[in-house]
Formats: sequence, C-alpha cells, structure tokens
Amino acid sequence: MTEEQAPPLSGLRVLDLSRFIAGPLCCQILGDMGAEVIKVERPGGEDSRRHVPHHRGHSLYTLNYNRSKHGITLDTRHPEALAVLEELVRGSDVVVENFRPGTLDKIGIGWERLHELNPRTVLVSISGFGQTGPDRDRALFDAIAQAASGLMSTTGSPDGPPTMAGAFVADHIAAFHGVMGAMMALAARARTGLGQHVDIACLDALFSCMGTLPTAWRMLGEETGRTGNRDHITVPANAYPTADGHVYLHAGTDALFPRLAAAMGRPELAADPRFADQDSRLANVEAVDDVVRGFTRLHTSERLGELLAAAGVPCSPVNTVAQATDSEQIRSRDMMIEVEHPELGTLVLPGMALKLGATPGAVRKAPPLPGEDNDEVYSRLLGFGPGRLGELRAAGVI
Repeated sequence: MTEEQAPPLSGLRVLDLSRFIAGPLCCQILGDMGAEVIKVERPGGEDSRRHVPHHRGHSLYTLNYNRSKHGITLDTRHPEALAVLEELVRGSDVVVENFRPGTLDKIGIGWERLHELNPRTVLVSISGFGQTGPDRDRALFDAIAQAASGLMSTTGSPDGPPTMAGAFVADHIAAFHGVMGAMMALAARARTGLGQHVDIACLDALFSCMGTLPTAWRMLGEETGRTGNRDHITVPANAYPTADGHVYLHAGTDALFPRLAAAMGRPELAADPRFADQDSRLANVEAVDDVVRGFTRLHTSERLGELLAAAGVPCSPVNTVAQATDSEQIRSRDMMIEVEHPELGTLVLPGMALKLGATPGAVRKAPPLPGEDNDEVYSRLLGFGPGRLGELRAAGVI
C-alpha cells in the first residue's frame, strides 16, 4: 500500500478509556479510518460485556462498538496502574473517555496532568451533561438525554404520552461529535503543536438536532407538541396505511404536491384552494391526509413505492429492522459487513457510513477479548518483558 492509499488516520494512536456506546463508537470510527486504537478495560472486561443480547456467551453490545481495536486490561484503581497509564498517555495522540466529570482527576490523569505528560495529546471527554454547568455531575443514559433535550416531548401521538426513540440516538450522535472534535483538535495541533481538551455532552449533541424548534420558542414563543408521524412544517408528509403495511411519503412542497396528485389520478387537487400551496395544506391538514390515505390504502407498499418513485415523490415502506437490514440498498452500500473473530467465527456487524473514495476505511481487527493484546501492546509500547508482565498480573494491575 502506497502512502497515497493509506487510511486517512494512519500513524495516529488513540487511547480508549471509554465504555458503553458513545466513547467506544467514537474510537471504533477512528480505528476503522486507520488509527491505532488501544482499548483499556479493567481485568475481566467492562460492564457492557454482560449486556444482552448474547451470542455464544459474548455481548453483541460490546462486539458492535469495539472492532478495529487492540484490547488491554488495566485496573486504574490500583496504586501501580497510574504509572502505566501515564506511559500510555505519553505515546498517544488522542485519549477518549466517557466517565463522569472529575473521574480522571481522581485517577490522577485529569486534563492538567495529561497535558503536562504530553502537550500534544488531545483529550476527548464525552459525558452526559458536559464538563460544566449545574448538571455536570448527574448521571445520564440515552433516554434521559431524549427527555432533557425536549426531543421526547415532540415524539409520539398527540393524544399519547411522550415517547422515546427506538434506538440510542443520543449516544450515537455524541460519538459522531466526538470524532469531529478529535479531528478539529488535531487540525489545530498541526498549526500550534498543542493538544486541547474537547468537551462533548450527550445532551448538547442531541439538543443540536432539534432544528428550528428551540429557535421558534425563543424568538416566536411557539412550542410544537407531538404530531405523531406528521412533519411539523409541510403537508402531506406522514406515515400512511397501505394494503399490507405502511409507507412514509413526503409531498409537502409546492413542487411535489402536484406530482402526488397526478400519481393518485387526481391532478385537479393541485388547483383545489384547500391544497394549492403549503399554507393552505397546513390549514387543512386533516383533509389532505384523508385524501392521501384513501389512495394509499388501495395499494401494497411495494406498488406505492413504484408509482411514487416514477412520479418523483419521496417515499419508503416503513420497514422492520429485518427488512431494512436485508434490503438491497443496505447490502449494496456494505452497511452490514462480515468480520472474522478468533473465538466466534464470522460476525455480522454494521458497516462504515463514512465512505472515502481514495483512502477508504476498513476493519483492522475483530472486537478484542478483555486483555487479548496485553503482551503485544505492553511489550511494544512500554517495553515490558515477560517478568514485568508477570508481576503486573500477579498484583492484579492488568
């Protein structure tokens, strides 16, 4: 492989001190893009290794977020661990952690000490509420971020309770912000020679996805409640019943609605005063949805997809997870990939959404077992021989 073909992050070393989703996913993306990622777990492995579902005794939760990493163990609470951790920091370009604020300081490797050890190191801290603010010390899980951000209040039926999303959206969005923060800090380091502390809050990351809703409240005094599957600002844009399921279609713009009307065999609807423009359709949302439902119920989801695709109207069947995972589009984009694991054989894991034409990412390594690479990493990076490694094992440090 030539230098021009090397993965974009080749030559970078990332020390992954994180657990669960946000931090591990951030580091996994960096690893897929060529960085050498050293995942540090306590002896026996992190808590998420016990999360369901399991495959032959291994948590899919952990397998999903930890490929392209070398796995080592280190009990950071052990008195002898700090010196080892400091040496790992000295050789790292990026350190990623998602403890509660202040935890690294208690360990003895907070930002000031880390910066003293290696002024070029970037520290990415991903926490629930961030390193500052009155809630910085509170614990947070994904649904808590959905509740605190306002997202949950907008999700669900108008006559039903607030509803959480069916996936861990806050953790994933925080992970993506962590990757962006690391890249921006490394770009700044290229100019200044110095690393910096990147502060990512799950709440901030999710709140940033709320679009115009917070601005509409602060500037206009308008607050949007739950609208079910309807779009907040255009009509028709909703999930509609079909002969065998549901489709989601979006024909709310003034350019798209006439196309939908023609596809329904009722082109005259585009000139109906109730439906002629976006404001009129918003004012008559129930009438619009009744007309569209009357059409969609007559066809299967597949047939509707064909009709509306031919008309240029955005539409998709409301797929189950199984249908989405097995779809030709997901397959063709390599969004599910096979990875060979030393104990489990072939794993089927989510693919890479980042697709670079000249220097693409790739899975460097199957998700490691706890401490799988202790001997190799500690000997290569820190020069520990068999005797020293034996001492550390006997003492319970690694």
